Amino acid sequence: MDDDTETGLPASIEEAWGVRRRPRKGPKPGLDLERIVAAAVKVAAAEGIQAVSMSRVATELGSSAMSLYRYVAAKDELLALMVDAAFDEAVAPAPPDEGWRAGMARWAWTYHDALRRHPWVLRVPISGPPVTPNQTAWMENGLRALAGTGLAEGEKLSVILLVSGYVRNEATLSAELAAAAARSGDGQIMPSWRQQLTRLTDAEHFPALHAALASGVFDQDDDPDDEFTFGLERVLDGIEALVMRRGAAG
Repeated sequence: MDDDTETGLPASIEEAWGVRRRPRKGPKPGLDLERIVAAAVKVAAAEGIQAVSMSRVATELGSSAMSLYRYVAAKDELLALMVDAAFDEAVAPAPPDEGWRAGMARWAWTYHDALRRHPWVLRVPISGPPVTPNQTAWMENGLRALAGTGLAEGEKLSVILLVSGYVRNEATLSAELAAAAARSGDGQIMPSWRQQLTRLTDAEHFPALHAALASGVFDQDDDPDDEFTFGLERVLDGIEALVMRRGAAG
């Protein structure tokens, strides 16, 4: 990017893009933006996103909170840069002749795995569309996977929003269920839920539920990856129907 580009973004976000450079004159600074963000990510991973503050990150760095403000003007900026750092692993290059569906599945799974590595990301409020470099690159990768589908550009963006929303929702649910399972003592949720439902309901008033109970599906927890795969395939089925409709219309 051109250093003279006017973006309207905070200075820290511009620096992440390489738009803004720190002055080279004077003594070498003891901190830099990358170190600050890395320290904040370390705090979030160990203590949760609620523990992240300018003073806590400064302590992690052995510095003062005021020194951090030379690089990051507000906590919201720091959170945005932390999320961007969590997505610094680009989606793998598409194999030759990969179709759009396989490409979107690969994109979704890479996003899924990033959220599993950094579950604290799910607790960062979404304040607007992504404008940081890594997240923008992720959007680019998703749009590339949809090239050749015949979808309009607005539809491609809607597909990206749909799939990313599904991934984020599933990651949130999985994280919360995992926490609930840990609290249960035996690490299982479904068996105790089955017992409660069996005591509270009867087959006369809840015939569909009791058919499910009798089938054994409540006997043990499902593998979260199996649930993710099932839902993702259904989402992609719907997108495929749209792609086929656009192809038929063309």
